[in-house]
Amino acid sequence: MPRRPSALHFTEDAAANRLLARNGFALLVGMLLDQQFPMERAFAGPALVQERLGADLTPALVMDTDEETLAAVFRGPPAVHRYWGSMAKRTRQLAEVLVTEYGGDADSLWKTAPDGDELYRRLRALPGYGEAKARIFVGILGKRMGVRPPGWDERAADWPSVADVDAFTKVAELREAKKAMKAAAKTGRGAKP
Repeated sequence: MPRRPSALHFTEDAAANRLLARNGFALLVGMLLDQQFPMERAFAGPALVQERLGADLTPALVMDTDEETLAAVFRGPPAVHRYWGSMAKRTRQLAEVLVTEYGGDADSLWKTAPDGDELYRRLRALPGYGEAKARIFVGILGKRMGVRPPGWDERAADWPSVADVDAFTKVAELREAKKAMKAAAKTGRGAKP
């Protein structure tokens, strides 16, 4: 198995970046939160949740936290996400799937995937993971985490995404690339994922 990086530089917070690299559940939650919300804040969210729960962030911990408490954790201040209520519920659903289907070990989702197609299928089956999100996550695993089952590159996003961020300075570049893609899609000159 490939060696994990010491950090994923998706946020300005060094501790949050280290958590993303060492905790597969945190990384999945960060990707889940990366929706209609600034990317760097989405990926900082798992560290906020962990801090507020006062224990290592695991699927079992989230699943065992009552809904009211989890909602308060997401509400903040500051809020973990602009849609904190729905994201608290979706994070719980994600935790439940990981506990039920992967024994609470988020990493086993990709460690046991025999190929890129199965990895993609497993990600698509997660709550809140549509086609684009699943393809971006395959890219993160392959490009940043060294998880490269056969065919992973065929399933990874083929547009600029967080998977291409190897330093926090690239977040602004990615934001501009996304704006350009959206503008091109509106005028019919390009496709938006």
